Parts: sequence; structure tokens; C-alpha cells
Amino acid sequence: MNSSLVILAAGMGSRYGGLKQIDPVGPTGETILDYSIYDALRAGFSRVVFVIRRDIESAFREAVGRRFEERVDVDYAFQELDLVPPGFTVPAGREKPWGTAHAVLAAASAVTTPFAVINADDFYGAESYAVLADFLDRAGDNDRAHYALVGFKLRHTLSEHGHVARGICTCDDELYLKAVTERTKIVKRGDAAIHVDDEGIEHPLSGDEWVSMNMWGFTPSYFRHAQEQFADFLNARGHEAKSELYIPYVVDQLIARGQADVRILPSTSPWFGVTYREDKPTVVSHIRKLVDAGRYPAPLWT
Repeated sequence: MNSSLVILAAGMGSRYGGLKQIDPVGPTGETILDYSIYDALRAGFSRVVFVIRRDIESAFREAVGRRFEERVDVDYAFQELDLVPPGFTVPAGREKPWGTAHAVLAAASAVTTPFAVINADDFYGAESYAVLADFLDRAGDNDRAHYALVGFKLRHTLSEHGHVARGICTCDDELYLKAVTERTKIVKRGDAAIHVDDEGIEHPLSGDEWVSMNMWGFTPSYFRHAQEQFADFLNARGHEAKSELYIPYVVDQLIARGQADVRILPSTSPWFGVTYREDKPTVVSHIRKLVDAGRYPAPLWT
């Protein structure tokens, strides 16, 4: 297998209150990233590309990158505001990054194989990497691109400590994605949830919805498509101070235009993350249980 793992690690985690990517959660100081890369290597991924910001490069390389450089081929890509197509400039006063689709584009020069995209601060579980690796091992493009999304049930992705943003998936009976709708304020209600819209109106959710946790499988054709859409985005909304281009929007457009199909790959692995600092004890407890059950060694790396 010759696939890359692109890890989006540029965010500081404002609601969490620190650099989540280097916060230890394992019994011997492991980070969520340690478990992600361990699972990816077991699944057959052969290369890791970290997408980070220049201003955290030194701390990130020292605390995270160097621990992997002897175990796997590691490269770095930088999400910078001035990484825009020819003919475009960064508007005066713009400080906010251009979004997750732009973060993936930052890795274009470092990736020439089928690749997965994940968040640095999400624990996806071993099976998630296995099903995605199997898909990418057979992935190819003909008249249209063939991509994948690892799907999780909404009820297994919520926080007890505040609202979360999730991409709610619409799919057909064969689990081909039709659309991803971003819901920015989802609140847990028992085994179900509610979505609160911009006007404060509550909409019920069953908890059985498939959601995107930003674990995607792409072929290199994604970069060409995303670059074209990024140019369109800049023409339409590049003047806005906080506008962002997200991966689900790019994918939705490709599906609508018939340029790609996206298969949802169900995962039974547990997902958990640290949206809020209060989530950390739950993550630590989950990982401890997995270690005690023999799913991971402690220490993880020997």
C-alpha cells in the first residue's frame, strides 16, 4: 500500500484552551496523535503529512513530529493566508485561516498518492483506519473521482460539556453520500440531540444520523477540484473577514456536478475528542479501557 495520512493540525483549539495536539491523554504520556498514527501504520499507511502553522512549527516538531520521524516518512505543510491562486491577494485585515479545504490544499505539493485526511485532535479508532486504508488501496479515478468518508453515528460524537458542530450526512440506501449539512450548534439530549439554528429555534435529531468527523479518503484529483473551487470562493467571498471554505462544501459541489461519488464507510470504532477541556478526563478514561483490554500497548512506542 502506498497511501498518505494528511493530518490537519493547524488549530489551537480556542474552546479547549490550549494546543490540543500535544496534550497527553495516554497512560504513559501519549497524545491522541500518537494513537492516530499508530492505528494508521497498522492499517498500512506509509507516509504522514502534518499541516500546521508556521508559528507553531518549532513547538510542534519538538513535541510531536520528531517522535514519529524514525517510524514513518514525515513531511510538513503550512497553511498560510497568502497560499492563494495566482491573481489573488489577501485582503487587508484578514487574519482568519481560509478553512479546512484550504488546509488540505496546503499539502498538495507533498502528496502524490491516494490519501486520508483527519483532524489532529480526534480519536477515530483502529477500524476506521482499516476500512479507509482498504478503500484507498483500491481507489482510482476514471470519468469521475471516487472518494470516501468514514461515518460515525451522531450520538457517539457528542460532548457532555457544551454544543458541538457536526456535518450531518444525507445518503442513499447504498451509503453513497448525497450531501453534508453543517450544523454548528448541536446539543446532547439523552441518547438524542437537538440542533439550534441561528434564530434560536430547536430542531430534534434522533442520534442515528451519520455524521462526518472529517475523516476522508481522496485521490490526488481532489487537489485540482479543490483549487478550482477555492478560486471561485475567493471571487465570491474572499473579501469577507471570516469566510471559510470547508471540505464538505467542496465535496457537495463535486457530487452535485457529477464529478465525484463519495462512499460512507461505517465505523464501529469509538470516536472521541477534546472539544472542551472538560472532555479530557473522558478521553483519558476511554483510552485506559482500550489499553486494559489489550487494544494498545503501554507504552505505545517501544
